[in-house]
Amino acid sequence: MEQSQSLKLQKLYELYEQPMYRIAYAVLHDAELAEDAVHDAFVRLVSRLGKIDEPDSPRTKGYIVKVIKSTSISIYRRNKRKYLFEQPIDDDTMKVPDTITNVESDAMRRSLLNGMNSTERRIVSLRCEYGLSWKEVAEKTGLNEGAVRKRFERIKQKLRNSRGEIYDET
Repeated sequence: MEQSQSLKLQKLYELYEQPMYRIAYAVLHDAELAEDAVHDAFVRLVSRLGKIDEPDSPRTKGYIVKVIKSTSISIYRRNKRKYLFEQPIDDDTMKVPDTITNVESDAMRRSLLNGMNSTERRIVSLRCEYGLSWKEVAEKTGLNEGAVRKRFERIKQKLRNSRGEIYDET
């Protein structure tokens, strides 16, 4: 990039970085995504620096607003699709069931674990015994994070359903 283009980019950044961030944040409602949007918008602007006249002209300002809005909306749509397929994380999802964490005897614990396949046992062990995050459990098991969460939910449900068989709660 030649000297004048570099100076033009610097001037654009000085003038528009904060307003661009505010526009992106208004669309995305997330500080990190807004920062990403500003970065992506500047990457787009670098390839079009030759078409931008004066950095402080109304025409340039209009163009900058158009670029940051479209960039922010693209990020919003991309993330919206991504999160459509994820399970919501609520308090129930984050709670570890008592039947796994507070098992009173080793025999009872072995009984619970013997009813699971090796992948299920590994997920339960990594999550409950070692306290790993969902991401870390996913990395250790070679599954994606969503699959680990879903399997854990199924394990919890299986334990709830079999609870009457394991415990004599009467």
